[in-house]
Amino acid sequence: MVSGLIRDAVLEITGFIARSLDKVSDEEIEAMINELVDAYRRGARVLVMGAGRSGLVGRAFAMRLLHLGYHVAVLGDTIIPRIRENDVIIAISGSGRTRLIVTAAEAGKQVGARIIALTSFPDSPLARLADIIVFIPGRTKIAKEEDYFARQILGIHEPLAPLGTLFEDTVMVLLDGVVVELMRRLGKTEEDLRQVHANIEL
Repeated sequence: MVSGLIRDAVLEITGFIARSLDKVSDEEIEAMINELVDAYRRGARVLVMGAGRSGLVGRAFAMRLLHLGYHVAVLGDTIIPRIRENDVIIAISGSGRTRLIVTAAEAGKQVGARIIALTSFPDSPLARLADIIVFIPGRTKIAKEEDYFARQILGIHEPLAPLGTLFEDTVMVLLDGVVVELMRRLGKTEEDLRQVHANIEL
């Protein structure tokens, strides 16, 4: 049985994710899902981006979008297609200030791409560029007074989950939930996803 700090950390993380569901707006999630359903039906390209661990979360979501039949790419790969007007960019940044992500979002905005921002700071530079903002509570790696108050409201104190862990884990789980709703709306089954899943893994 897991005990000690490991157990405490896991319980803090999972408890935070559960409490966060009450802080995430149904309207914002609905707007994101509608945008993605529309992108699928139009055959629009989807570019997912995030830096560091947020980027890893983005890659996991992009994989599921691929399984759902989307034309999807991840920022940083060498096979990114040209982003066009009305393509969709999903930008993940807890602080909303990560320079690489803000710069890439600005480039997407210039060509008329639709931007969905997942962030803990709805007044951040990234959020100001976004067409759709999904506020995700979480302790980000940038220790700011506003971050401190957000943690107090949610009952989180000193970090058993360091840096941006709470934001990243919350986004990961939430996006897995979004995948399930997209499956329902697009009429996809698990077998449909399996048919697209990689078949050269050992």
